Formats: sequence, structure tokens, C-alpha cells
Amino acid sequence: MTLPHEEHRKLAERKLAFALFTVSSSRYKAKTRGESVDDISMKVAVEVIERRCHGVVHGEIINDDIEMIREKLLEMLRREDVDVVIFIGGTGLARSDVTIEAVRPFFEKEAEGFGELFRMLSYQRVGTAAALTRATAGVASGKAILCLPGSPDAVRLA
Repeated sequence: MTLPHEEHRKLAERKLAFALFTVSSSRYKAKTRGESVDDISMKVAVEVIERRCHGVVHGEIINDDIEMIREKLLEMLRREDVDVVIFIGGTGLARSDVTIEAVRPFFEKEAEGFGELFRMLSYQRVGTAAALTRATAGVASGKAILCLPGSPDAVRLA
């Protein structure tokens, strides 16, 4: 009989396909004006993912807008070539930070431990400011969904 943790470990050995979204009004507006946008957090995410022998099949900068975030999430949930969807940014406490509000209703299961662990590790680096992040993760339509803070350091940590 195979134990659940052994099944998880076996699944973890397969190559995963990631879809990445940077959620940032300022970067989105700059992109729509045709300006060059240097998205360091996205670059860090791609580096980390590829270093672990996984692949990125989609990367995009989107606006801090609930409807746009939901539209992109639904698009990725319908794609058969996407295993993991990561939203980078919009997880703080500002009025414009709406990533969690957009994504959480789609979770069939939420991995509360992800956010708890992320805040604990962040606390070791940045102190009490770690309490201000609402990083979270969950599962929808058989895909993992992660919502991370927008800083490159936060992306590396996750």
C-alpha cells in the first residue's frame, strides 16, 4: 500500500508547467503605453522555476483589477498545459491590493500552511513587516495556485 506522502513525492518528480502573472498597476500602465518594463520579480520566478527543471509556459503583466485577475485565472484553469499558476503582487493591505480577493473564491482547497510558513520565513528576514503580507496558496481544477508578494526577495523565498 502506497502512503499519501509517497504519492506526493512521486508526483513532485514530474516536470511542471507554470503560468506567471505580475499584478502591478504601474507596470501594466507602462506596458500599455509601449514603455519597456523591467519585471525583476518575474525574472526571478522564471530563474527559480527553470533551475528546478520545470518550465514556464506563460508570463504576463496584468493590472491590479479583480476582473482582469479572475479572467486570467479562468483562462489558465482551462488550459491543459498549465499545472501551476502564480500571481506575483497585490497581496498587501493597500486598497489596490486585490489579488487575494480575486483568487481565493476559486480555491477548492486552501493551503493555509503555505501563508503561515511564508510569513514565518519572511519574519526571519524582515521582522514584523512579514505580518503585512497575505501570501496564500490553494488548488482549483487540479492546479496549484500561489499568490506571492511582488518583491524579488519574496519570490525567491517562496
